[in-house]
Amino acid sequence: MRRRRLLFSLLLIAAAGLGTAAAEPPGAAGGGATPAATPLDQVVPAPASVRGGGRAFTLGEGTRIRVPGGSGEAKRIAGYLAGLLRPATGYDLPVTTKGGPDGIVLRLGGRGTGQLGAEGYRLTSGSRSVTISAARPAGLFHGVQTLRQLLPAGVERRSAQRGPWRIAGGTIADSPRYDYRGAMLDVSRHFFTVEQVKRYIDQLAAYKINKLHLHLSDDQGWRIAIDSWPRLATYGGSTQVGGGPGGHYTKDDYREIVRYAADRYLTVVPEIDMPGHTNAALASYAELNCNGQAPPLYTGTNVGFSSLCVPKAVTYDFIDDVIREIAALTPGPYLHIGGDEAHSTSHEDYVAFMDKAQPVVAKYGKTVIGWHQLTGAHPAKGAVAQYWGYDKTGAQEQAQVVDAARNGTRLVLSPADRAYLDMKYDKNTPLGLSWAGYVDAKRSYDWDPGGYLKGAPEASILGVEAPMWTETLSTSAHLEYMAFPRLPGIAELGWSPASTHDWEAYKYRLAAQAPRWEALGINYYRSPEVPWPHRG
Repeated sequence: MRRRRLLFSLLLIAAAGLGTAAAEPPGAAGGGATPAATPLDQVVPAPASVRGGGRAFTLGEGTRIRVPGGSGEAKRIAGYLAGLLRPATGYDLPVTTKGGPDGIVLRLGGRGTGQLGAEGYRLTSGSRSVTISAARPAGLFHGVQTLRQLLPAGVERRSAQRGPWRIAGGTIADSPRYDYRGAMLDVSRHFFTVEQVKRYIDQLAAYKINKLHLHLSDDQGWRIAIDSWPRLATYGGSTQVGGGPGGHYTKDDYREIVRYAADRYLTVVPEIDMPGHTNAALASYAELNCNGQAPPLYTGTNVGFSSLCVPKAVTYDFIDDVIREIAALTPGPYLHIGGDEAHSTSHEDYVAFMDKAQPVVAKYGKTVIGWHQLTGAHPAKGAVAQYWGYDKTGAQEQAQVVDAARNGTRLVLSPADRAYLDMKYDKNTPLGLSWAGYVDAKRSYDWDPGGYLKGAPEASILGVEAPMWTETLSTSAHLEYMAFPRLPGIAELGWSPASTHDWEAYKYRLAAQAPRWEALGINYYRSPEVPWPHRG
């Protein structure tokens, strides 16, 4: 069956003109025949169900985007779609609430949509119209991302391109495997501006990622304003790895990131790492140190040397204030308290600290997430542990996580030698680290979250997340080079049914994304494992 699936996929790709010998990206004007529309099953992440057939839809000068019923959210998504399509097509694409048998139709509700869940959608394409139906707005938005990939890559450009703009006929019924599909951005080792974070959010949204985990504090920098402890940001945020100027988000900056993410159906998960990874806080306030003396700011990359003072009462006043203020800014359900690499905290103090810190998160209405070392303490009821172990992680540590999962702790999987986007691809990669080994595109994709931690109930797996640590990364181009092509694979592991996971077929779908990334100006790594199309 696997060979038959691979042969079928190769035939579809060849028909679409997306093989390794492709002379032109999809949608490019050339002297040959009009390229075939992208087959419905060639998008990333792979859809749950595809039924191809029928005549293709062609986007034209008279196409309207219809929102029957006039839902405010649906109209906003329609406006977003029009904004994506207008520059390259040159078409007006007016958004209307009037019904009609033609155009692009975005419909909330309707027959059978309840079965698609909160994020699922149905896309039906025929000669006169393309209809995306969903039970909830998030589903419509995810359907729009699929529609983008079904159009030629040139549609992503911001200047007029030659068509035709065709969408293959048939039906996709799609919904995610996991509720939690995340990406983490470390803004502490190097600071990234609001605009840079927005750019990354757009890249995540295109592959149906729905959580943005922001690592807001570490030894090298504190990145969020806290009114009750103002020096955290103004002093603790004044540097970064290598000694640069650092920076921090005002509360309005953070609100803008949260709003922008929400408009793209991503939930922001803020992280304040504790009790370790806290030098920026310790340098800002001497009273947080057991000896009452503030250490200097830190611009290196070592870990495990800092700790909040567990016995001091002021430590918990600090935690209460910080969590209270961040929780008030964060509409999502989760708040991450770190808990990894607390090498300067004794086990007894670590357990005592987590016993006091976790209830503070609950006090302010949030669900606590911690790195998987939390399972070595007493995970609170409903807590989520984020597993970042890898092949060299000891059996005892893994067993501790599995036992917690069996006792009700939910897991987000981020194995460092699979999902860490800052790991080098190979020995020649100019950016990133390699302590977890080299992580090429195949290794990043070729694993199953449902069976990864042996003995952990599959129902305990909340989802997956791709972290991006930034010790060596300081620009958007750096982030993109490390994220692409690996990020789409992690997104597919989180979204698509396990039955679709097949590297030999996936690598061709992945290769077909390259012209799209080039149109979007994404700086990606041309992995030798992937049969990229020739650049025209």
